[in-house]
Amino acid sequence: MAGVERRCPGELFSISVTICRARQKRYYPQCKVCEYSDTKMSATISQRQSLIRPDIFKGYDIRGLYPEEVNEDAAKRIGSAIVHFLKQQKGTIKNIVVGRDMRDSSTPLAQALIEGITAAGVNVTDIGVVSTDVTYFAVAKYGYDGSVAVTASHNPAEYNGFKVCREHAMPVGLETGLAKIRDIAMRPPLATAERPGRITKKDIMEEYKEHVHSFIRQIRAMRIVVDAGNGMAGKMVPIIFKGLPIEIIPLYFELDGSFPNHEANPLKLENLRRLQELVREEKAQLGVAFDGDADRVAFVDEKGEAIGSDIITALIAREFLGEDKGAAVVYDLRSSWAVKEEIVRNGGVPCREKVGHAFIKATMRERNAVFGGELSGHYYFRD
Repeated sequence: MAGVERRCPGELFSISVTICRARQKRYYPQCKVCEYSDTKMSATISQRQSLIRPDIFKGYDIRGLYPEEVNEDAAKRIGSAIVHFLKQQKGTIKNIVVGRDMRDSSTPLAQALIEGITAAGVNVTDIGVVSTDVTYFAVAKYGYDGSVAVTASHNPAEYNGFKVCREHAMPVGLETGLAKIRDIAMRPPLATAERPGRITKKDIMEEYKEHVHSFIRQIRAMRIVVDAGNGMAGKMVPIIFKGLPIEIIPLYFELDGSFPNHEANPLKLENLRRLQELVREEKAQLGVAFDGDADRVAFVDEKGEAIGSDIITALIAREFLGEDKGAAVVYDLRSSWAVKEEIVRNGGVPCREKVGHAFIKATMRERNAVFGGELSGHYYFRD
């Protein structure tokens, strides 16, 4: 029968009309923005649209369609909620670093996020348009209390979201904080601080480049085709490879959040077709493809054949273990047995872990691992 059940804003399950009306009599907070309200507390359409959907909080990030699911109001609430979550964990919070990718919606979302953070009394260091790994570098390098990357990673153009870290670049997933951030963000707006935080803009690209170059030991001259997929690698690669004996043959380096050439997901073979062709045409030694925020990468060999991510994990592990015998290497449970065999063959300690960067990074810290790799094309370094 229609109208017998209702759904309270922010809750996953339906409730009866009786419970709904009982909540209204007790001035339940969500009643202010509920379409079912039978009292004078009924919301305007704009108020109802400002609600945050609980399903945008995923296992490892916050993500949804823009602006239907992730919008400026949600970003502001999430910024404030992140501050309150971090205060619960640490007590005193002084500074959060924020970076964003090249999607059209990333700039307004970052501005709203920063507004929410500063309104809660915390300073923000805005590092501008950068790849996600640069935000990880920044929070660890400068001792910030947390970081947020505004990005939807490898997802299509109509999506956007946020990747959150605590101090020391510790990822915040659903089990380690996103659920709490969700619950805080879905409450009525929190009171603003008496003294808002300050915003400082900072360019850290040169320092990031120096950091990357610091762990390059030997590198021979090579011709490499790089497919940036119109994502952040189009900005990062020319900076990082400057001064190295590498000839870069660029493919889709123009920053364009509409991804006009192909979806910025290098794990789908159909997105590697042009890269494979160009490697063969240019007689390059290697082909490399990045996702939208340049934290995921796939490789093809000199014949244009795709190389499995677990094989890359094994090859990189072998190099690290040549300098650090006995070190641990972490890999996800989907990887082939070749990874474990290569680690053992080179004197390392194999550590098989659940899928997900939060689990991989936690085990790397626990075991002081020299390297970690996932079948998803994510690779992690102790440095």
